Amino acid sequence: MDFLKSAVASAISKGPPFPYAFGDRVDLEQSIWTLHNGTKREDASNCSIFSFDITANKSRLPLAKNAVRKLRTLRHPGIVKVLDTVETETYIYIATERVTPLAWHVRRKSLSVETTKWGLSMIATTLRFIHDEASSVHGAIRVSSIFTSESGEWRLGGLDLLSSMKEDDAVIHTYAGLLPGVNIYAPPEISKTGWDTIKRNPVAATDSYNFGLLIYEVYNGGTINTDRIGQTTNIPPSIHQSYKRLLNTNPKARLTVSHFLEQGRRSGGFFETPLIRLSEGVENLGLKSDNERAELLSELDDVSDDFPEEFFKMKILPELLKSVEFGGGGPKVFGFVMKIGSKLSDDEYESTLNPVIIRLFASPDRQIRVCLLDNLPRMIDHLSQKTVTDKIFPQLVTGFTDVAPVVREQTVKSILTIITKLSDRTINGELLKYLAKTSNDEQPGIRTNTTICLGKIARSMGANTRQKVLIAAFTRSLRDPFIHARNAALQALAATSDLFPEEDCASKLLPGICPSLVDKEKIVRDQANRTFDIYLSRIRKYGTTLPETILPPPNTATANGTTPRMGTPQTDTSWAGWAISSFTNKISTASGDIEAKPIPSVSHAAQEPRSSSAPPKPSTESARPSTSSESNLHRKALSKPVPPTLMRTTTDQFFGDAQAEDDELDEAWGEMGEDSFFDSPTTPVITSPTPFDDGGEPDFAGWLSAQAQAKSKAPLPKGLSKPKPSPSVNGRPAAAKGASTGSVGAGAGPKKLAATKSIVSKAKVIDTKPKESAADDDWGDAWD
Repeated sequence: MDFLKSAVASAISKGPPFPYAFGDRVDLEQSIWTLHNGTKREDASNCSIFSFDITANKSRLPLAKNAVRKLRTLRHPGIVKVLDTVETETYIYIATERVTPLAWHVRRKSLSVETTKWGLSMIATTLRFIHDEASSVHGAIRVSSIFTSESGEWRLGGLDLLSSMKEDDAVIHTYAGLLPGVNIYAPPEISKTGWDTIKRNPVAATDSYNFGLLIYEVYNGGTINTDRIGQTTNIPPSIHQSYKRLLNTNPKARLTVSHFLEQGRRSGGFFETPLIRLSEGVENLGLKSDNERAELLSELDDVSDDFPEEFFKMKILPELLKSVEFGGGGPKVFGFVMKIGSKLSDDEYESTLNPVIIRLFASPDRQIRVCLLDNLPRMIDHLSQKTVTDKIFPQLVTGFTDVAPVVREQTVKSILTIITKLSDRTINGELLKYLAKTSNDEQPGIRTNTTICLGKIARSMGANTRQKVLIAAFTRSLRDPFIHARNAALQALAATSDLFPEEDCASKLLPGICPSLVDKEKIVRDQANRTFDIYLSRIRKYGTTLPETILPPPNTATANGTTPRMGTPQTDTSWAGWAISSFTNKISTASGDIEAKPIPSVSHAAQEPRSSSAPPKPSTESARPSTSSESNLHRKALSKPVPPTLMRTTTDQFFGDAQAEDDELDEAWGEMGEDSFFDSPTTPVITSPTPFDDGGEPDFAGWLSAQAQAKSKAPLPKGLSKPKPSPSVNGRPAAAKGASTGSVGAGAGPKKLAATKSIVSKAKVIDTKPKESAADDDWGDAWD
């Protein structure tokens, strides 16, 4: 039964649940409270927990309850922010923002002079509010009552004695003596007559004296010595006069904290520092005019690195981000954002800056885009590969096609920074497609930077894509009219010489480098010689690994047991020596006398290919040499030309039959052979076609043309036509003449044939000049 009673009593005493978890205990001197670091159970956010044990400190309970009441009702940015409070019969808990005792920093002397001034100005501002607006007295201004927030700002706590002078039963009059260490900081008038004298003196008199002691403490390591009160050791000279007036023994003649604050904020006063002006003006940065914003940013330039980093992270940085994104802060503000962001941890950077950076890349403001690209090296380490590939790169590529050259140029340069964060598919696909456009840019500087970029990202490309794109891009840049573009191409070729197969080096790259050896600019010639030597030495080294010949060895026996003899002379090393003999028999087999080769009794018509319009020659005709007739050549010219079969190189395959997923890339880089941005226009040489003269040979095409014209003419009246010619045997068959000329006299054969030729040339001029094969036309395009 007793156990049950104790359990019920314990449950009742626990009271309402406390939604905060206790962490490590924090040392706190001269206080009735115990301080712990804590976290909120709901979202694990940081907080601090002040706890008061009622059972152990029952006599000081009125002070604890007064502190809880004042913290709930008195709200000011300079007072510790309360999150929640819980009161039971055994304990009192106060959950506040995460704070750290100021005594930690003071004892370690980690505060600079300017930071201390900044903190004192915040405490003075808070006390002015308590005195003038709340008509109250704090009663315990000292280092142990002041804390620093996560942003580094000073917060006033220790409201145990805070009382309004309008209250008759104020705690400070009755329970002030219960506060630990209160006698050390008590003003002279209180030490003599007690705490009731506060009613007869100005409201600010007590706190003003304590504020003077606070100045001495923070500048002297947190120690207070009553014998040395009033001395100015380690206190800045600008504060000396005001500091002494704060410690005046006459409470009515004592300088108030409000007057001390006014003196410090005067022109040239001790509170006129860049950090104080910045902290007061940054909250409304987005609402300031351009001149006011520029003045405030100039204060940022004056802020040194020893100022509190936490303040810039927690207070300045969020305001700057809002100004950049919504308030028109522009690139200059973003530069300060990057300066502060360099001091953030990876988690802080990801949660604070990354979302804003992603949104800014989607902004159409060119100044913001250029500023982002300039600062990309400072932020790339904090961006994940997924963030860059999925969110930043799709926005970044819009700069490749922007009308402003500076945006295009900065976009090309930024690729070197983000290349390590891009996937292989993005690099070999979309990225190279955009670089193909900038390599053909109208600005020579952008073309040059594209070449440099390709050379530096070459090892990040795929092996197949690398050979296709780099050979085309570099060989084309070698013909660029811009000096630095040609020089950049040569330097890129030298830097990537190990990425190309030896066959491509010899057949594609060296021929492209050779014209640069005689370039008009010395800088190009010098670099061309260095690059040429690199490739030539590599090819020579590769040549030593090749076999001497791929022909079969000379001692290989044939089927009939004889050994073929290659007529390559071993002793004749002159250029005029015969290369090879077509006779492979031994000398001993060549026997007998030399005699003329008998002419076989085969008709010449059977040996010589002739036109279908010409009948075979009579057997009695003397045989003509078995050579191809000119009319036969003419007929070959008239026939449909067979397209030449080209040997397809690796680059041809890249431009012609690449894989389906590379079609867009091939199309983009395939246009590089046109040289549209730097090739000077050339006037084509027009050559008039010359009719082929067949030397009187019957012409079937000419006969068809003559027949068509003859039909179109009206027939002559009977009796006016010329007599029909008689056959003639003069080396030309009569049937052939009749077929070619119609009714022509015996003596007019050659003349009529000449007339027929004239008609042929006028009716249809056939250019029998052999067409150049596709392999000979634009021989350098296969490399482009």
